[in-house]
Amino acid sequence: MIERKSKVFKVEPEKAILVSVCSAQTTFEQAVEYLDELAFLAETAGAVAVGSFIQRLPRPLPGTYIGSGKIEEVKNAVIEREADMVIFDDDLSPSQIRNLTEAFGEKIKLLDRSSLILYIFSERAQTAQARVQVDLAQYQYLLPRLTGMWQHLSRQRGGIGLKGAGEKEIETDRRIINDKIAQLKKELKKFEQQSITRRKHRVEMVRVALVGYTNVGKSTLMNLLSKSTVLAENKLFATLDTTVRKVYLGPMPFLLSDTVGFIRKLPHHLVESFKSTLAEAAEADILLHVVDTSHPQFLDQMAVVNQTLQELKIKDKVVITVFNKIDLLDDADQERLQETWFAREHAPAVTISAGSRVGIDAFRTLLKDEVLKMYRERYPYGAQFDLTNYDALAKWQEETIFPETEPSDYELTPDHIPLTEPEETV
Repeated sequence: MIERKSKVFKVEPEKAILVSVCSAQTTFEQAVEYLDELAFLAETAGAVAVGSFIQRLPRPLPGTYIGSGKIEEVKNAVIEREADMVIFDDDLSPSQIRNLTEAFGEKIKLLDRSSLILYIFSERAQTAQARVQVDLAQYQYLLPRLTGMWQHLSRQRGGIGLKGAGEKEIETDRRIINDKIAQLKKELKKFEQQSITRRKHRVEMVRVALVGYTNVGKSTLMNLLSKSTVLAENKLFATLDTTVRKVYLGPMPFLLSDTVGFIRKLPHHLVESFKSTLAEAAEADILLHVVDTSHPQFLDQMAVVNQTLQELKIKDKVVITVFNKIDLLDDADQERLQETWFAREHAPAVTISAGSRVGIDAFRTLLKDEVLKMYRERYPYGAQFDLTNYDALAKWQEETIFPETEPSDYELTPDHIPLTEPEETV
């Protein structure tokens, strides 16, 4: 047999120009930070930002998003830097897409923030449920933009009562997309029913859910607590599929779930499609709100997460704020954090570093106390868990069942845990 050497071709990443409008509701510093996040999104999608433009306007122009002079600047940058696409930080309307396509030419790809996020989701969806959710969101995003996409086919018009040349084609596509949306919604309902059935068997256990902005370290914390191997990397939306693990803090089990991260300007139809995935957070007893303290706008990110939770009608939950990546702050920043947040908030909070394991013991203690309080409220008479002698039970389990290994390495059911401390152990 003759072995042929295969040639390896290096694929160069596509080059993108980023465009944003600094409106009356945002400061210039916020607009710059939004563009930095957009560049991170482009990097996650496999592109590299080679230039960025910000225009101060009261609001984006309805016809072209930016002014004609700024369009010429962007066109010159596209030519000079040999860019392949232009990415806008806000959603583009069908008329804006049509006008910008005429200005830049059909060879240049035009993307907005929502389409970029949808592309990332489609690339990272692993399970069948996640793929159905992403497909549904993509079709819902595409449906209202068909008019602008097919407008160029309707330029030759006849007399009164005659239809344009492209109208029949767009109606066909609209009907196909509506049928596809209806089919995907039926499939999604089946997955939701399966998820409801699975959650019925978990009602006896306290459930804890990790929520937070994307790329704040939720999956790293999940792996640390549950000894699981959830994908954790320095990219946006590294985790799309909800992961649920049973975790033990001493003899007390609870369920820990990792959910998809939030982001500002998250497409509404994408939130709607992922409601079944976020149901783990909606039905959780305790929310762990993970925050990246090293980010300069972490307070804004916290506000985005809280607003998204309100839109999902997730409220009246016990929330523990977990300030992560504290090791990246100097002493002055840590003191400022204590003054700006801890001084005015009375909710449970802790500072940790999931990567370097700083403050993990204090975090485990706080989480254990909250879970224990939840169990005692749920089972005051020991119907499922007799926790009246918790300290002695934890000491017995640590010395007898787990002499050398941490309890979270074992998958025990509550039936394996004795209700009282035995007089003699073997």
